Amino acid sequence: MRIYVASSWRNQRLTDVVKALRYAGHEVYDFREHDAFDWKQIQPDWERWTPKQFCRNLKHPAAVAGYQRDITALNHSEAVVLVAPCGRSSHLELGIAIGIGIPTAILLAEGERPELSYSAADRLCLSIQEVLDFLTAEQDAQVREETP
Repeated sequence: MRIYVASSWRNQRLTDVVKALRYAGHEVYDFREHDAFDWKQIQPDWERWTPKQFCRNLKHPAAVAGYQRDITALNHSEAVVLVAPCGRSSHLELGIAIGIGIPTAILLAEGERPELSYSAADRLCLSIQEVLDFLTAEQDAQVREETP
């Protein structure tokens, strides 16, 4: 199953989650790989941009290529797993997946603030095993749909 993992660069659990998904036989898109985009490619002091600079730099070829790489992987995924804690981009990716009907799971973290919109996800998980169980059930459901 092709899995898109949405999270933060700073999330300490991300590497372990990606490894567990791959070990279970899933094809995993990890945004940190594949010529990963970093705002520093455009300008080292990007964190001090004005809103106008930010809007302009979203059109920079490196930003456009990074977005296209991620959105293409998202659109071709068979499930999306959001690994909390994470930021705005991850939540937008989850929302896109929900909007286009891709099965979604959120792996919650200790200390996670309650979020009402998380009800839109197909599954809230407390462990990587729960994520794996969800993906197995989704994969089984896809196979049943494809079998005449």
